[in-house]
Amino acid sequence: MAKIGIIGGSGLDDPQLLKDSKNISVETPYGKPTSDLTTGYINGKSVVIIARHGKHHTHPPTQVNFRANIDALKSQDCTHILATTACGSLRQEIKRGDLVILDQFIDFTRFRAVTFYDKFEPGAENAKHTPMADPFSADLRQKLISAAKGLDFPFHERGTVITIEGPRFSTRAESRMFQIWGADVINMSVAPEAILANEAGIPYAAVAMSTDYDCWKTDEAPVEWSEILNIFGKNVENVKKLLLKTIESI
Repeated sequence: MAKIGIIGGSGLDDPQLLKDSKNISVETPYGKPTSDLTTGYINGKSVVIIARHGKHHTHPPTQVNFRANIDALKSQDCTHILATTACGSLRQEIKRGDLVILDQFIDFTRFRAVTFYDKFEPGAENAKHTPMADPFSADLRQKLISAAKGLDFPFHERGTVITIEGPRFSTRAESRMFQIWGADVINMSVAPEAILANEAGIPYAAVAMSTDYDCWKTDEAPVEWSEILNIFGKNVENVKKLLLKTIESI
């Protein structure tokens, strides 16, 4: 039976949506996850929700214990992971409020623990090098795309996200460089999650909401945190609707 891990939440812990909910505090070999797990049922489907940055957004991107978060979902026997994230747009055609079903990432982080394999057992045959050519689950991505097509809001079927270390935003030179590299959107969280979910063998997909244009556009002010919160708050219902419709199909 499917059990769906949800990272980010985007309001799915609403008591009117989440039935038979309870909070679970877990420990992992990698420490505590960034929040307690909230478990329950959405439309009859078993779900486990974790707040990436903590229930009160107290964990900066670099300090998120991604290994503990993914391991905690695995310990609850999650068979799929759906993640939500805000992102900055690096393309004119990806407008504020648009949703992007990510299909590739570039990992530009520097201080994250992004593998469960701190050491290998003796013998070359025991080395663990996880394939990462297509890091987002094709099946879950198709479910997200199919769900989005039935909803009346703008979305993009694919996109490359570059994950930066943060918590600072980019310089203009960096933002232009990321465009040249082929990135479509930018954020501070997805790449480590995708890497670890793949290592854990759990299909993972992420939907990103564009909230700003980073700082490459010289005809408007660079991104500020208040702008991200404002745009995300205005469009979060679209993310919720997409997740609910996708969960039904899993």
